[in-house]
Amino acid sequence: MPTYTAFTKLAAKDRAEALGEALEELEPEPTGIGVFEIEDGSGTWEVGGYFLEQPNDIELALMAAAFDAQPFVVSEVPDTDWVDKVRRELTPVVAGRFFVYGSHDADKIPEGSEPLLIEAAMAFGTGHHGTTQGCLEALDRLAGEGFVGQNVADIGCGTAVLAMGAARIFPNPAIASDIDEVAVDVAEANVRANDMEGRVICVEAAGFGHDDLHARAPYDLVFANILKQPLIDLAPDMASHLAPGGYAILSGILTRQADEVVEVYAANGITQIRRDVIGDWVTLTLQKSV
Repeated sequence: MPTYTAFTKLAAKDRAEALGEALEELEPEPTGIGVFEIEDGSGTWEVGGYFLEQPNDIELALMAAAFDAQPFVVSEVPDTDWVDKVRRELTPVVAGRFFVYGSHDADKIPEGSEPLLIEAAMAFGTGHHGTTQGCLEALDRLAGEGFVGQNVADIGCGTAVLAMGAARIFPNPAIASDIDEVAVDVAEANVRANDMEGRVICVEAAGFGHDDLHARAPYDLVFANILKQPLIDLAPDMASHLAPGGYAILSGILTRQADEVVEVYAANGITQIRRDVIGDWVTLTLQKSV
């Protein structure tokens, strides 16, 4: 059975949130509603609804006009086995020594690589996005230069692929945190799938806001693959939790956002030592002053 999506854009957060609430009153009722800021610096917000029946075009048009939004774009989404589709299309990723793959590609693991299993059903943070790939390549590079992480944290971990990568090549367990409870469950499932119980500890936290994260500080390596504004907000806490001479690998940053992030971290005593670009995304390697 097909489903339907209806998306619009508008220029103010308060109106976007109000429009999202108004969508709840539609008939047929949407099964899900999303309100997101588009991360391009324009201040534009996107509001969308998901429907099991085709939404009423007239009601959507009236609602868009009432909230000064662009006309809704309605699309039919065919009935698709998305896990099977992703499994077919999600090919393995090589990032330095790391080989990120789904179980359907287990026969392709190169000899001498560090394999990291991330299933297609848990596709966020598989390594296919330039931010995750960039972080793994930065980790590989640091290790190749002789760095040995003794105490590693992965903030906003998603699938925990970065924490697992560090725990595979460094001697001590890593800690991974995410603000989202579901993401933590996914991370723990991935840890089990990779036989890394005890090597990666997963906690639910916003930033460093967890007793276990505080207790383990200071860190000599911290990953934060999130978004520009959360990274900027995290800078003071990063400075207080990072050991002198410790490294931060940051991503989730568009190329035009990188200078602002670098400036904020430099003001907190953490300076850029390398910048890598994959597509539209930047991965920053920074180091705290000694």
